[in-house]
Amino acid sequence: MTRTVVVTGAGGVGKTTLAAAIGVILARSGLRTLVLTIDPAKRLADALSAGELGDEPQLVLSEPNLYAAMLDVAASWEGIIHRYADPEVADRLLVNPYFRAIADRFPAAQSYAAGERMAEYIESGRYGAIVIDTPPSSGGMDFFLAPASTGELVSGKLLRWLTGSRLPGRSVLFQFTAKPMLRLADGVLGGPMLSDVADFLLDLRTIYDRLAVRSKAIERHLRAADTIIVTTADPTPIYETTRFFEELAGIKITPEAILFNRMLPESWIEEADRRASATDSSDPTAAVLTNNLVAWSAEARRQIEAARELSARYRLPVHEIGWRVPPPSTLDELASLLSAVDVSNGFANIPTSQQ
Repeated sequence: MTRTVVVTGAGGVGKTTLAAAIGVILARSGLRTLVLTIDPAKRLADALSAGELGDEPQLVLSEPNLYAAMLDVAASWEGIIHRYADPEVADRLLVNPYFRAIADRFPAAQSYAAGERMAEYIESGRYGAIVIDTPPSSGGMDFFLAPASTGELVSGKLLRWLTGSRLPGRSVLFQFTAKPMLRLADGVLGGPMLSDVADFLLDLRTIYDRLAVRSKAIERHLRAADTIIVTTADPTPIYETTRFFEELAGIKITPEAILFNRMLPESWIEEADRRASATDSSDPTAAVLTNNLVAWSAEARRQIEAARELSARYRLPVHEIGWRVPPPSTLDELASLLSAVDVSNGFANIPTSQQ
């Protein structure tokens, strides 16, 4: 069995760093581990000090069980088309500009390619653990919704109307009626755009049955994975987290935990209270420093309240990850981010006696 951990959340919350940390811990537990990032910003390579990452997994030096890769969307879609389309259809699709535009620019297409690649690695049996760093768009929701939405695109009513159902003769009817009319329209408009679109839709329709079966397999892999949500106390990540839970019901995903990142120390609250009562109000410098600490303690209190509210609302463990300055720069420092979380045992809290 391959253990899969999907790390999701809004952009800018430290998701890639924590995905890398999870990967390091799982690798050090003895599992051959792959960390796959879908984020094209190359943050994973920086987090793991792995240099340039490509579509093929590469070993992270100094960590014998840890591999990393960055999704190449174009290469992944080429593989998908060759796998599910007949050879002559695949050749046409791969050079069709409309297909290239969808594969290269649409977030859902990027997410579907990532899900396909995840399923490939799971089914290969090459890794004991796979950690997925989802793309930041839509708070990571696109990654979970892509299998179903891609199937709906290929099987949509408009597409079926244009290209025909699976009933015999419908595609032939299309060839002899709709396509000539589209070509006539192209002549009026002065270009081949409409007939190119029609060719693209007809070719795309031929892969629906195979793609639909594969989408169901990807959805099963996602439901079997450990989903971890990363957030901070900022308004946008909190909003994306709540929206994620609202949309999860339809795809039957139950997260394991929330990692509340960049938390200020709770000790600042007690220290601010102590200094506020002890500060000499006649000393302007001391007063300024105390007021500054009081302001930061208020922020620490707000973060704690936000974390506890999320935990109570969704009845999930919320692990508080402290703010690090400077950010982690070594694999040991990455692993230490989650020192109070039992990553190898379903993201449970480590008992106090073991900390």
